[in-house]
Amino acid sequence: MERRMATASDASPTGRSRAMPPWARGFVGAAVFVFGYFGLQSLAAWHDSHAIFINASESLPNWALLVEAGRFPKRGEYVVFDPGRDPLVVKHFGGKPKPFAKIAYGVPGDVVSRVAERVLVNGHEVARLKPLTRQGEKLVPGPTGIVPTGCIFAATPHKDGFDSRYAAIGFVCGHHLIGVGEPIL
Repeated sequence: MERRMATASDASPTGRSRAMPPWARGFVGAAVFVFGYFGLQSLAAWHDSHAIFINASESLPNWALLVEAGRFPKRGEYVVFDPGRDPLVVKHFGGKPKPFAKIAYGVPGDVVSRVAERVLVNGHEVARLKPLTRQGEKLVPGPTGIVPTGCIFAATPHKDGFDSRYAAIGFVCGHHLIGVGEPIL
């Protein structure tokens, strides 16, 4: 018995080859190009408004955040911001400090108050003040009163948090806000 290899025409009931016609190959190639182009454009647009933030501080439980720029934070969201250039910030973090990540405990219209070392937002304790840094430098309490429009009160519950509870940071306003963070790790 003689054996022969099957061909494409054997598989087709009409005996015609199932090869793609040249015009279809061109169409598929163009479709792949168009979808690839727009996919890369979408990725580039996403990259313009998003970043990964690595948190080196112990003040938050998460060490990596996906940051979305250009959105004002809601109460309770993680926020990433430029801490400014107060002398205490510069002394501990350098002349060009890396961004800070904290929690937006107070948003415009909320009321920040203090009772002894307790810091409250709308009557709820969010942090406690320390009189001195770990190195023995005086820490000046931060602002109280109504959180201004375009600003937030950013803090963490960590006992050594360096945030809006102290005057060196204060309310974090517009041009210092970088974005809202979503914990990923």
